[in-house]
Amino acid sequence: MKREIIQTNDGSTTIHLPEWNESYHSKHGAIQEAYHVFIKNGLSLFESMPISILEIGFGTGLNSFITFVESKKNSQKIDYVGVEAYPVALEEALQMNYAISIEESEKDMFKKMHEVGWEEKHQLSENFSLTKRQQFFQDINDENAFDLIYFDAFGFRVQPELWSEEIFEAMFKALKTNGILVTYACRTSIKNAMLSAGFSVKKLPGAPGKREMLRASKEV
Repeated sequence: MKREIIQTNDGSTTIHLPEWNESYHSKHGAIQEAYHVFIKNGLSLFESMPISILEIGFGTGLNSFITFVESKKNSQKIDYVGVEAYPVALEEALQMNYAISIEESEKDMFKKMHEVGWEEKHQLSENFSLTKRQQFFQDINDENAFDLIYFDAFGFRVQPELWSEEIFEAMFKALKTNGILVTYACRTSIKNAMLSAGFSVKKLPGAPGKREMLRASKEV
């Protein structure tokens, strides 16, 4: 499938798939959406407490990189697990301008995140560890393992099977009690799938260019 590097509205780059008319990140602004959805409405709720994070869709590494930067800024211990079925090639990832836009002094760290091996835990700093798992989302079977899930799969329009009740049941099991899942999406069918899986669900204001997003919590 053809892949293009495009610039989004906030100046940050992303990978675009013309055949699907789908991008790895919002065309309205890759970085600003990542901060709004996953940091402001996810990570910030845990203040500086040590947490474990599962990312559904490691992709370009943007979400893991901004989380690393936040962990360093706040001296927060984070155990980060990124799941990706089809890893982005190193040469493609390095065309992203995230390090320059977010924290240029950590340019080597962004590269390292893509260079380190899969299926093993890497301690990238005193406070941040990264494990990359090449895995289909349908095969995730963690239980009571994570405080926070970044759900950043391709959109419902192109891959509705990734937004099913079955997937969210797996996410529910993977979370610890009082754990949270955040996603950029806000569609009635997605909200209903989350509710059926056992989540409590709240609509929140979306990132620029999107009206709403969803935050789901495991309260039992």
